Amino acid sequence: MEGNSRSFEAFWATPVRYLRGVGPEREKLLAKLGIRTIGDLLLHRPRRHEDRRRFAAIAELRLGEPAAVKGRVAAMGVKRLRRARRSLFELILEDGNSRLHCRWWNAPYMQQYFRVGEEIVAFGKPSRLKPPTMDQPEAEAVDEAEPEAFVHLGRLVPIYPATEGLSQRALRTLVWRALEQSPPLPEPRGLPAPEGMLSYDAAVRRLHFPENEEDVEAARRRLAYEELFALQLELQRRRWNLERKARAPRCAGDNRLIRPFVARLGFQLTEAQVKVLREIRRDMAGPAPMRRLLQGDVGSGKTVAAACAALMAMESGFDAVFMAPTEVLAEQQRRAFCGWFEPLGLEVALLTGERKILPEDRPLFCGSGPENRRRPVLYVGTHALLHYEFDPERLGLVIIDEQHKFGVYQRTRLLRKGRCPHLLVMTATPIPRTLGLTLYGDLDVSTIDASPPGRGRLRTFVRREASLPKIWRFVREQLEAGRQAYIVYPRLQENDEDAGIKAVLQEHSRLERLLAPHPLGLLHGKLSAQEKTRVMQDFHEGRLAALVATSVIEVGLDVPNATVMVVENADRFGLAQLHQLRGRIGRGPYDAYCILVSSAKNPEAKARLKAMEETADGFRIAEADLRLRGPGEFLGSRQSGPARLRFADLTKDLELARLARDRARAAVRGQAGGGLA
Repeated sequence: MEGNSRSFEAFWATPVRYLRGVGPEREKLLAKLGIRTIGDLLLHRPRRHEDRRRFAAIAELRLGEPAAVKGRVAAMGVKRLRRARRSLFELILEDGNSRLHCRWWNAPYMQQYFRVGEEIVAFGKPSRLKPPTMDQPEAEAVDEAEPEAFVHLGRLVPIYPATEGLSQRALRTLVWRALEQSPPLPEPRGLPAPEGMLSYDAAVRRLHFPENEEDVEAARRRLAYEELFALQLELQRRRWNLERKARAPRCAGDNRLIRPFVARLGFQLTEAQVKVLREIRRDMAGPAPMRRLLQGDVGSGKTVAAACAALMAMESGFDAVFMAPTEVLAEQQRRAFCGWFEPLGLEVALLTGERKILPEDRPLFCGSGPENRRRPVLYVGTHALLHYEFDPERLGLVIIDEQHKFGVYQRTRLLRKGRCPHLLVMTATPIPRTLGLTLYGDLDVSTIDASPPGRGRLRTFVRREASLPKIWRFVREQLEAGRQAYIVYPRLQENDEDAGIKAVLQEHSRLERLLAPHPLGLLHGKLSAQEKTRVMQDFHEGRLAALVATSVIEVGLDVPNATVMVVENADRFGLAQLHQLRGRIGRGPYDAYCILVSSAKNPEAKARLKAMEETADGFRIAEADLRLRGPGEFLGSRQSGPARLRFADLTKDLELARLARDRARAAVRGQAGGGLA
């Protein structure tokens, strides 16, 4: 194959089977790794690089410290452990002075890769020193006489994600051959590399075979930028097409409803809320449809801001829609909006799978339009709003609460109900900044970063199960003082497979006796919507002193008198979920206490709980959650989002994401050349 005579595109798309050394069996093994073309192979990112410029002597190995050693196989064999139904393949490596025992559990097939007397390289952490032993090291045979031996020795050597039957040595050789045959790789889309970055050709080559450690990161950054730029290009094209082609209803309003609404709230809007409302009004006054994400910590006042946005649309003669993720939350939000809007003469409809409260025809507000039109209505509902029967006459604004609970398809389907209505999506799960740019680059972002005044202090404590008697005494004291409490468990019923994990049904009965005579409610996902509504209303109105529940309470409940939350088996919850749960308390003027009970020894679980104890700032929590869990959970939550990122690190590539967004935006608008607009 004469790669240099072909165009880059043809070479990049060449099936990998045409590369020397790839037969039918190896082609199947490469496909397991997602490698089907030369391009796939050249972007197969190494897990790490092993420094084979220097090898450690076996006698100098240190316990737990990774090292590479080179020597000859003195002996090897497989031991069968019948009682345990396990096997152990052991290889003894000799460097002339000392011996190293290399062991692989349940991998008898490893013996086919080595021969006694053969020289090999092994990399790993010694698990003991008497005798020197490495468990599960990476190892491969070396032959310094072969033509491509320099690929595997005397350099920083790439170690790849691999599969059984395909050795590191084989993968490394194939990548080297592909790079040898590759023509110079042009800059993608004809756009120059950002200032200070490697060319695309240099980045791909140094990704695999760097000269030094600095090359590894420089190559990753260049390829990460390319990933983020490609993603942003799609987002910015979508936004640009919307701005050019769509004409939205003018919904700036005139304040005749917002003024009395704010006056009746009983508190002043925070500066953060006022700033957000100015941004929303500016968007809704323009010719292009608003596409805005409103994020704010739990209890920061997003729903009030959303109510003002709905009033702007209704002042302008248009309907508004508020979509919630659950029927329980929709019912609760409708009650809140009714309390706010009905004194203003406005009607709030409800549309869920189980209930429909729809408006009657009424004339519009005096002086705002022809008398034969209906008065604007706020529709509150769930996925039922997506049904084809629901088609409001004049839809001006769509508000989606807890947007991460909905997919992109659902959002788009709701927007098609009107003629390019404005869109406001809200989240109480703060989004790490890099992730926000990556997932929501087509949305403008508003942030409410301050809580309403007059709230008590909220403190969080992590306690072990041995402290439960003291915790229940404290809960009783709070209940006797007239306060209310949430008590949360990770599951509905006990499970023999997971002994030690408490369940809400069993614990509710126990706590009724323990906290008597204070009345306790029970709330979980198996209750009907009417039962959930009744229980929450009883708790909200003070007829229940405590609510024993699963995580179903994590969004929507607003009970200012609730000051205590106890979460048992707290290590079973994610960090963002714990923060959402904690957001149910501290919403009134009283000091609040969140007590996380766990005896977990898992380091990651302990790190999550420690983060909760150290800060109540949702944005810091979100950044910590991203570092602990990685982006997979966040990306998956969108249901339809970007492809898996191989090079971008969403825990540290904020500046790269910003650069990619700005350059993509400029390119789409024709300011960067290349004909992308």
